[in-house]
Amino acid sequence: MIPRRRHDDETIGRWVLVLVSAIAVALGGYYWYRNKAVEPEPAPSPAMAMPEPAAPAISNPIPPPAELPPLPALNDSDPTLAGQLASLFGAETFAAFFAADDIVRRITVTVDNLPREKVASRLRPLKPMDSSFVASGEEGQYALGPDNYARYEPYLRIVERMDADAATVAYVRFYPLFQKAYEELGNLDGYFNDRVVEVIDDLLATPELAGSIPLERPSVMFKFADPALEARSAGQKLLLRMGPDNAARLKEKLRAIRERIAAQLPPA
Repeated sequence: MIPRRRHDDETIGRWVLVLVSAIAVALGGYYWYRNKAVEPEPAPSPAMAMPEPAAPAISNPIPPPAELPPLPALNDSDPTLAGQLASLFGAETFAAFFAADDIVRRITVTVDNLPREKVASRLRPLKPMDSSFVASGEEGQYALGPDNYARYEPYLRIVERMDADAATVAYVRFYPLFQKAYEELGNLDGYFNDRVVEVIDDLLATPELAGSIPLERPSVMFKFADPALEARSAGQKLLLRMGPDNAARLKEKLRAIRERIAAQLPPA
């Protein structure tokens, strides 16, 4: 077994796994959409009438919840959100796993980046993994197998203990902050909940591979030997790294989350 130096891609393992549970705030609730009430204007004369511009489509709308108390401003939201996460997962778990600053933006950026090639490691919402990536075999015959898959067991147990109902309440409560952070990324006409559904669908599309997976080491870092696997999204490569059994457990939770936020389930 060959331990590998920590790498930004590998740290995805810790944050995404707990992201799926702890940030059910970001992956596990109802969509909240605000409409600003405006006074109706007098209708223009027929000669002046112009067609209304089409509003951005919402693919996965859910009726807004009952009126809630005001939220803090995005820049002031850390203490409130930290308290919510600590109540969901326990103060010790929160302290051990989470970055306690700029929580909403870290979660939003990470979720948005999962279907992409890389995730911004400096903005990850969770602390780096304590253990290092493990490759089996020798030079020219490296493989990814059970020794590395076992590293994820503690985090999967956290995922499986997730209280989806409590996470749903948290998501509804804090959704306006996530929407605001998503718009800050340049998605002025986008809806964060639709992006979350896209992210889940990308993770669910991860191929299920039996047995060990060949690796190569062109430099310091390992890569999948199969170019098609190496070209997959950062989120899919995480699921491949954790092994087929662990990935199946995570996918089960992702499907449960998707049922709460999407208009329909993805094709089988």
